[in-house]
Amino acid sequence: MRPRHIALAVLVAALWGVNFVVIELGLDHFPPLLFSALRFLAAAVPAIFLLGRPSVAWKWVVGVGLVLGVGKFGLLFIGMDQGMPAGLSSLVLQIQAVFTALFAALALSERPGRIRVAGMAVALAGIAVAAVDEGAGGPVLAFVLVVGAAACWGVSNVFTRRAAPRDALTFMVWVSAVPVLPLLGLSLLFEGPDRDAEALASLDWSGVGIILFVAWVSTVFGFGAWGFLLRRYPASSVAPFTLLVPVFGMSSAALVLGEEVSPLRWCAAALLVGGVALTSGVGRRTAAPRPEPDAGAAVAVAGSATASGRPAAAGARVRRPAGPAAPPPPGASASRTPSTPTCPDPARPGTPPAAAPRSPAAAE
Repeated sequence: MRPRHIALAVLVAALWGVNFVVIELGLDHFPPLLFSALRFLAAAVPAIFLLGRPSVAWKWVVGVGLVLGVGKFGLLFIGMDQGMPAGLSSLVLQIQAVFTALFAALALSERPGRIRVAGMAVALAGIAVAAVDEGAGGPVLAFVLVVGAAACWGVSNVFTRRAAPRDALTFMVWVSAVPVLPLLGLSLLFEGPDRDAEALASLDWSGVGIILFVAWVSTVFGFGAWGFLLRRYPASSVAPFTLLVPVFGMSSAALVLGEEVSPLRWCAAALLVGGVALTSGVGRRTAAPRPEPDAGAAVAVAGSATASGRPAAAGARVRRPAGPAAPPPPGASASRTPSTPTCPDPARPGTPPAAAPRSPAAAE
């Protein structure tokens, strides 16, 4: 990757990590379900009127919108509102890579190998250590809600892989329009019209800035930039940068919110990030399937691990062939791995790699 593109990947990971701190600040202004609804409303409008229709069936747009928007973000915002620290939330959500691998094995018959299974075990050990640390001084229910959010993220990753959108940004904008009304309805039902009205009546410039950051900076710019990188480089070169998300999340939470990071939490972070790296295939050399045009950009939508993208050297730029791809030589094979923010692309036999890339890691 070119230096400026490496800098862009690090910037996106930093924005996604800092986004947890911004969410924490936003929960001081809005009830969690209303906050999530406003976030998706701002992400969808006016972009939905400027982009074309998504290149996938509507059932996938609705399915991902409900599971990702209502399920994942609804549970995440409620969990953080109930006391789950921002830094720890950024870390625990990375367990979505394990859920993605498990659900892909069940729904897509993508059987994990021994290294991936070992990675799942290590990541789950990290979650257990984090649960012990949080249980000693924090609300366990909030922790469980964030784990549930990671599970919903895993389901949405599998849905997005099946959908295989060619344009991640357009897909994400349309997906953002789906959860707005359900979240508003749930907010009126559980948070009450009086609380919602009070939050909207007291809306100030800081509240507006928070909504615009989580909607336009984190969602629209973040996923748009991620899709740009995935159109230029193999996912195996880009996706490992998402392992920086909890690093930025925990460090920004400590600096801005004064959250303490205990030695036990650092241990949990090491286990979880290491387990996610193994589960996502970071550092393994493997052949990978060639995606449909621009299908690799869909990795950004769900943010889960995949070996999409045509095999190429780690720093090489992806170029589409001028003509039909030549059949692979005898003995060559393409591997299928589970997808992972930002993911999915249909598994197809790929052309033989000049140099096998590393497999990607999970993103937020």
